[in-house]
Amino acid sequence: MLNMLVLEILREYSDQEHRLKQQEIVRLLKSNYDMDCDRRSVKNNVMYLKELGYEIFMEGGYYLSEKEFEDAELRMLIDSVLFSRSLTQKQAKTLIEKLKGMSNKYFSTKVKHVSNLPELYHGDNKQLMYVVDTINEAISQHKKISFVYNRYGSDFKLHPKREEKYIVNPYQMVTNKGFYYLIGNYDKYDNISHYRLDKMTCVEMLAEKVKPQNQVTGLEQGLDLPKHMAEHIYMFGGESVAINVIVDENIISELVDWFGKDFYVIGKRRNNQVLIRVKCNEQAFFYWALQYGPYVEVLEPVSLRSRIAETVREMNEKYHRNVHS
Repeated sequence: MLNMLVLEILREYSDQEHRLKQQEIVRLLKSNYDMDCDRRSVKNNVMYLKELGYEIFMEGGYYLSEKEFEDAELRMLIDSVLFSRSLTQKQAKTLIEKLKGMSNKYFSTKVKHVSNLPELYHGDNKQLMYVVDTINEAISQHKKISFVYNRYGSDFKLHPKREEKYIVNPYQMVTNKGFYYLIGNYDKYDNISHYRLDKMTCVEMLAEKVKPQNQVTGLEQGLDLPKHMAEHIYMFGGESVAINVIVDENIISELVDWFGKDFYVIGKRRNNQVLIRVKCNEQAFFYWALQYGPYVEVLEPVSLRSRIAETVREMNEKYHRNVHS
């Protein structure tokens, strides 16, 4: 066992800035594992570990250079958990502690400045881990799932949208804006649908096989995930359409943030404006255009332009009413 215990000591207590002398390893073996050995045994076991392929440096003291994750990689993983809006606070804390444990004892001191969890929004669905696990299993086995789909009430608690369970063909799980979504097909129809995992409860994998993707509108050629995510920025269902829109040139960066680089600059206009064409879910682009209203003008499709114009007119009337009337 000695070589494995030496390896554990090096994993936990050594890095480039914290090199261990032979006598320090002897002391840690005794205090941590009640294992007696001498300095020669430490050196022999370190040499044996090097022969097995472990990257152990011996200059100025011993340290294990190889890690399963670099500190920067672990920090990125911790941040993704910290800012997840699907996990409950308890789930997030548990996961972060597990991630911290994948580095040595010095890593925790480097992430003390990570924001406190109570100050961030986290979900309420305690079943989320079970939901993820069940859906993952269903996708791998090509089976349908059933679940209760919920929404928040005025009491800030989740309540079922309806008594009848949803039956869905699951194809892929993705994250978007801090939430976990299922891309699938509601069994009664032939189009793509999206479901927030943190709003799903009582998830069950069914015995019935999923509907083949080529029978779902929009998935005839399979799921092109980057393209799908760019066209469904708010995760609405429905078909994507070609949209011509005039935008201020100074929001091109925002366009790339939302749509990637899958849009076309058709030509420049006056006053630092450009005409672009983007393919997007029409419902999603309706909300996006309202969000960036002062900087965009939708030209086509005409139905979308008319809908935005009517909404803007209604908003204008609403905000010009006397507040006290």
